[in-house]
Amino acid sequence: MLSKNTVKFIKSLHQKKYRVESGKFFVEGEKSVLEVLQSSFTVDLLLVTQEFATKHAKVLSGVQAEVEYVTTNQLEQVGQYQSNDAALAVVQMKPNEAFTPVKGELILALDEVRDPGNLGTIIRIADWYGIKKLIFSSYTAEFYNPKVIQSSMGSFTRVQFYYGDLGQAFQAWKLPVYGAFLEGESIHQLTNPAPGVLLLGNESQGISKEVEKWVSNTITIPGFGNAESLNVAIATAIFCDNFKRMLNQ
Repeated sequence: MLSKNTVKFIKSLHQKKYRVESGKFFVEGEKSVLEVLQSSFTVDLLLVTQEFATKHAKVLSGVQAEVEYVTTNQLEQVGQYQSNDAALAVVQMKPNEAFTPVKGELILALDEVRDPGNLGTIIRIADWYGIKKLIFSSYTAEFYNPKVIQSSMGSFTRVQFYYGDLGQAFQAWKLPVYGAFLEGESIHQLTNPAPGVLLLGNESQGISKEVEKWVSNTITIPGFGNAESLNVAIATAIFCDNFKRMLNQ
């Protein structure tokens, strides 16, 4: 049976303040919990229904975390899913550590992308296209926000990321930076791009002036209708598809 303190603690993780203070976040739902259990993340506490435990006994046999059996109703009370008949995991955050690019890889950079749903979808898109490294400006949505975790559909376990000064990183890496703008070279006309950084900006303001000065190539997605702009996650998918196609030729 779940203690009141455990319920209170998990519910506190709905808020960023307490996630940051504790260094923990939560993952819920069958697919995402299975993903995190088989990843490099450290799980501290696992709440499971009997059905989930029976179905995934082999996976659970190797779990080092504390495991508690709960009802579907208890899962729904402590989590954010309206319906969860499987599991919820309390997981340790990873340290915010800078990475070094590997020759030939494409890195994704986000400048103040604020919507958690967009960030989660972008993480999923990066995972789909085999992009393993992402760098975020400090005002980009929080990686461990429950909406980010949910919308990434488990892809958050397969990417490396950190929050830092984009300009400093770009200066140190000395890689071409392809910045997405409404006005720029059509991605369809770009030929033989060198691997580097694909940079997307804020949903309404785009790439900030402070970061824009580090952009070596301005690129855009040509439109053929009357829409004013594209959602940043959709734009990310289109850019990634074009870059991967060109880089793999």
